[in-house]
Amino acid sequence: MSLERRVRISEHGWIVDDAGRQVSVNFDSRPEGCDVVAIIIHSISLPLGSYGTNFISQLFTNELNCQLNPAFEDLQELRVSAHFLVKRCGSIIQFVSTEQRAWHAGKSFCLGREGVNDFSIGIELEGCDYESFTRQQYKNLAELIRAVRWQYPKIRKSNCFGHIDIAPDRKTDPGPFFSWARFYALMQ
Repeated sequence: MSLERRVRISEHGWIVDDAGRQVSVNFDSRPEGCDVVAIIIHSISLPLGSYGTNFISQLFTNELNCQLNPAFEDLQELRVSAHFLVKRCGSIIQFVSTEQRAWHAGKSFCLGREGVNDFSIGIELEGCDYESFTRQQYKNLAELIRAVRWQYPKIRKSNCFGHIDIAPDRKTDPGPFFSWARFYALMQ
């Protein structure tokens, strides 16, 4: 791992450089003594296939007006978050400190354990199952994960999973257009 880092995370779990911060209340404390050992990669767009809106941030901060679009009706009572969102342009928004447990994985199983939120960092990519992600998203995702792994050295490169890997009966993201080969090549 290179010692030169462009994205840095403070000892309090917040990006100190180029990230926007939109604090979510959808988090709680990790269990005592629980080490962060995994990263879960998700994808999201609201409405599906629409980009560049503030709807994802509004969902994660409980400010989404579910009357705006029929596709939002099922989201009315949903309380979710992620630690980070990497937008199509590559900009990073942080919602929850990495020291806290974001609510991104739901019912899931990973590394022989349930309760994946307890021991993981959740990163959303603005996207969906039927479109490729942008070059800038891959680049900044890799840079962000290097920073997270710097803070949490127990996260091995092989411990980056898609939401589909930890909840295959419920989820398909980041989807078939996410190139794991491209991602791992950038992680070198």
